[in-house]
Amino acid sequence: MSQTTSRVSELIVTLSLFEIGSTTLFMLGGEAKQDAWLAMLIGAIVGLFLLLLHLSIHRQDPSLDLFLLFRRYLGKYLGTIMNLLFVGYFTYETSRNLRDLGEVTVMTLLNQTSLWIIMLVTIIVISNTVRYGPEIFFFVCMIIFPVIVITYVVISILIPATGLLHIEFFQPILEKGLKPVLKAAIPDIVSFPFGQTVLFLVFYPLATKGRNLSRAVIISYSLTALFLTAFNQLNILVLGPKLAANITLPFLTTVQLIQLPEVLERMDAFFTLVLFLGLGVKMAAFFNGATIGMERITGISSKKWVLPLAALIYGLAFISPNYIHHIEIGRGVVVKYWWPVFQFVLPLLLYIVMLIRRKKKAS
Repeated sequence: MSQTTSRVSELIVTLSLFEIGSTTLFMLGGEAKQDAWLAMLIGAIVGLFLLLLHLSIHRQDPSLDLFLLFRRYLGKYLGTIMNLLFVGYFTYETSRNLRDLGEVTVMTLLNQTSLWIIMLVTIIVISNTVRYGPEIFFFVCMIIFPVIVITYVVISILIPATGLLHIEFFQPILEKGLKPVLKAAIPDIVSFPFGQTVLFLVFYPLATKGRNLSRAVIISYSLTALFLTAFNQLNILVLGPKLAANITLPFLTTVQLIQLPEVLERMDAFFTLVLFLGLGVKMAAFFNGATIGMERITGISSKKWVLPLAALIYGLAFISPNYIHHIEIGRGVVVKYWWPVFQFVLPLLLYIVMLIRRKKKAS
């Protein structure tokens, strides 16, 4: 893998786009109804503590990425097992985003096109991006960042301007107490999207040295979390808590309600294209993480792993027979039980081992 460095600004922009990714596709914290914004904030705060854990791990040995850290501090055999697990995690996450993109395309734009064709074209495009390495990927994120930001700013202006907001849907706050809010936030919202920043332990060593990386990452994370909280709550304020929680694509439905006769009548098509960019960023980020992991494990160049992993990702995307099953597996199993292991348990284990070894070395 290339050892060239990337600017901190490129890294934090990529982190922001990665967090946005497919998040606006779903209604997060719908179980908390009008208190979804509280669930999002709690999830973001817990996710911030996970981020601080990840950054602490990086600061212990800033020249090593996630895979090299496990190999160095847990030994050759146990470290390799951990690395394979993380490669599996990143690969499966890529496949889930591929399926999301394919299903959304069929539902919104190309309903006469076969799902397998859409996903095949997508994985080819993403594979070509990954082939050039993370540095080029970061640069691409810098280019598309203004497009995504401007789109969301326009949407945030048009929704209240067209009279779609219903502030009364904020009430009553904590109608059934704090328990439903905590249940919605932990572990679901923590795992998706906030805990997924564990991936960036692979990328932090690429950042230009001599800059305050941790501060920049925390600011980027915090601003993105506030953005996601606000846009997630827009679903509630436009559609109402019950409807927003039960629609397959709530924010797309919200955007479809924007109507400016003879000026703007298909904002949903533009938003869908921006959503594709976000999904593409998330796929490319996880895919890069998986290829780098395979290089660390085998010593074979990450470029040579692009094609085999792309084939695996494409196959994994078809595990679920339909989109409903795909969502149920995602929300009911992997988010609740699998991802916390990779986002918290294994990083915490690594951090404890690092501290113990550092203490022994000092003594």
